Amino acid sequence: MPSIFTRIIAGEIPGRIVWRDDVCVAMVDIRPLNRGHTLVIPIAEVDRWTDLPADVSSHCMAVAHAVGRAQQKAFSPARVGLVIAGFEVPHAHVHVVPIDHMGHLDFGSADVSADPADLDAVAETLRGALRAEGHASVA
Repeated sequence: MPSIFTRIIAGEIPGRIVWRDDVCVAMVDIRPLNRGHTLVIPIAEVDRWTDLPADVSSHCMAVAHAVGRAQQKAFSPARVGLVIAGFEVPHAHVHVVPIDHMGHLDFGSADVSADPADLDAVAETLRGALRAEGHASVA
């Protein structure tokens, strides 16, 4: 059975996608650790990131870098953190999280009832920041 990420990528269920190319997508997390929390997900459904082909893994990290730069401009965090855990969904993904302290990386503190309107606004803000950074063709 396809992962929820595969279903979002295929357009079967909605997602707040801020980046799409032929290798990966980036979307706003529906249970954010902090405002702007984004997932970078390869299109190919592979459970563990260590099983991704090196070129796909490298591309996802380059996209995470671009998303992180956009998050810095859009949300002005102290840092942008990266986490690869892989326990929630069996489809490799990188969490790119604007953070002001280490507590912002605590998955036990995720906002499980995030306001959909705020998530929409975050997605639009990130798309705008990505376009401003020269990524209009994918944002």
